[in-house]
Amino acid sequence: METRAAFGLSVLMSFIASGVVASLYVWPAVSRVSTADALAALVLVHAYRFVGLAFLVPGVVSAGLPPQFARPAAYGDLIAALLAVCATLMLHGRAPGALIITWVFNLWGTADLVNAMFQGVRYNNREPGRLGAAFFIPTLAVPALLVTHGLIFLLLLRPAH
Repeated sequence: METRAAFGLSVLMSFIASGVVASLYVWPAVSRVSTADALAALVLVHAYRFVGLAFLVPGVVSAGLPPQFARPAAYGDLIAALLAVCATLMLHGRAPGALIITWVFNLWGTADLVNAMFQGVRYNNREPGRLGAAFFIPTLAVPALLVTHGLIFLLLLRPAH
């Protein structure tokens, strides 16, 4: 199989698998608890987005990975991870402003991932192998994270219970 086709198929299958997991297991579970508890659980997953810093580590990624892609993707993920930690702690503690920081996190995090996807296509379209060992980030993590962002938006937009 051609490299770009394998990459694209990996991303597609990750979206499908993440959607199935979300619809069969995650959404039914978070629908049974308070909105704050459900949000805290979903947002906490994003605390691990510091892994995006791998885009800056030579040897993990190819020396040919364009910095125009690597830097914004890495630092955007780091900011999302910090926002996720803050939002989770505030939601867990029922702090004033918890929903505001959760909105900020979710808008930033979604925009960051969508931007990274477009920039990845722009700068890495011909050579997805430049991602090196970080290949798993756009093929496994990004689709799953985007699905959780969607669930978070659903929770933020529904009436609290």
